[in-house]
Amino acid sequence: MTHGLLPEVVEVAEDADTGTGRAGLPLGLETLRALGLERVIAAHVQVRERASGATEVETVEALVLLLAAGGDCLDDIAGLPAAAGLGRLWGRTLPAADTLRHFLSAFHDDQLIAHAQAQRPPGTVADIPAETGALQGLGRVTGALGHRGAAQGQGTRATLDHDGTIQESHQREAHPHSQGGRGDQPAAIYWVAQDLGVADEDRDGNVPAGMDTLRLIQRGFASVPPTVTEYAFRADRACYDERVLQWLADPARAGVPQTRSASPAAPR
Repeated sequence: MTHGLLPEVVEVAEDADTGTGRAGLPLGLETLRALGLERVIAAHVQVRERASGATEVETVEALVLLLAAGGDCLDDIAGLPAAAGLGRLWGRTLPAADTLRHFLSAFHDDQLIAHAQAQRPPGTVADIPAETGALQGLGRVTGALGHRGAAQGQGTRATLDHDGTIQESHQREAHPHSQGGRGDQPAAIYWVAQDLGVADEDRDGNVPAGMDTLRLIQRGFASVPPTVTEYAFRADRACYDERVLQWLADPARAGVPQTRSASPAAPR
């Protein structure tokens, strides 16, 4: 019996090589396709250098599978095809780790990093480079996920949570972070009720948590669908910034319809 959006079939198979212990992974891809995100990816994420090979949609789906499987690094993708049934459920062949690595490298631009470093105020060592066009495209995919996911519930209130985290890294280029190690210190806006990240920004480990937070907060508010008419916002002391508090208190906040209201920032 077939069902769902993927080519799944319930059948009896005597050959154990066609089975998989990861049969739940394709449910994430079903959700992606049910929300129409593959069309958003195809429209806004365009990094391939040639027409052959895996498409952007196929590569993003492979990364979704890898993350859902608990992969810690790109090389972990090699363990997924071992269960042949997973490829049959997905209907495709998983790309190699080098293919994923080449895909992700297309989101990096040394010129933007050099420009940000050149614009640092005297005496500072931290900067936040502008995003590449490819990263902005991924941001549109994140926004579409928030809009379409929220449409299932038709909620009118959104509590947005700003927070940072630390991702340890042993790469030579990694910067020291606030906890004594080395790595990145990305920040994100999280929509609590929907269990969705609506905006994020990668940052080097040496970027202070309170540096230029307003830009990301504005992106998070703009990513919430128009069905939401009331916001609540919470954060830690990283957002206790005059510009942030003034923007939250202003009924005519840039990028957000004036019909929406926001409660003041609340401590966590």
